Amino acid sequence: MNLPFRLITCIIAIGFSTTTSAQDTLPNFSVKNAGNNRMIIGWINNFQNVKQISIQRSFDSVKNYKTILSVADPKAVQNGFADTKAPNDHMWYRIFYVLEAGKFYFTAAEQPVIDTTRATAKEEEIVNIAPVLKKPEGFVPSFYVYTNKDGYVFINLPDADQKKYSIKFFEANNNFLFELKPVKETALTLDKTNFYRAGWYLFELYNDEKLVERHKFYLSKEF
Repeated sequence: MNLPFRLITCIIAIGFSTTTSAQDTLPNFSVKNAGNNRMIIGWINNFQNVKQISIQRSFDSVKNYKTILSVADPKAVQNGFADTKAPNDHMWYRIFYVLEAGKFYFTAAEQPVIDTTRATAKEEEIVNIAPVLKKPEGFVPSFYVYTNKDGYVFINLPDADQKKYSIKFFEANNNFLFELKPVKETALTLDKTNFYRAGWYLFELYNDEKLVERHKFYLSKEF
């Protein structure tokens, strides 16, 4: 793949980076029914010594749990997954996580609740975002492109090897920066030098030239 920038990490992963509007800090987590057969499991991780985080699913709240994902970056502060293969919309979910010295834990089980907070924003409200100096409280990052705990732009596309993804990046005033095309890696970390300064950046994610998402992310002043 010919890319117009330097990749610092290219790792195989099936983690789907996602946060929801009502995330909880582990061992609490949220499960949202976002419609279109998407169950969004999201959490905030404050454990510095976490070694593994896996999402498990079951038909009931007690037994027969099956691991459906082990996330690529368990130390990411905000993370999650979009389950698009659940047999129904009332499955039970729990999170299994491992800390240093092999200590492991299971969260309480949760079922999806209808997500009434992710109303689709008008296109002009997204593409005309003015630069700001501070990331606002309550900002909900993209499921696909977000800044990780180290301040790098992280891309999670768990089915990238099966689809024709491309991503366009823009400055906050909508000036075009560069494009990734095609994106076949399921997880990528982009070097900060691809972005000129701290502040807001916009992106457009396409699959086979059809728009999947138009969203934004924030690079902090420490960048």
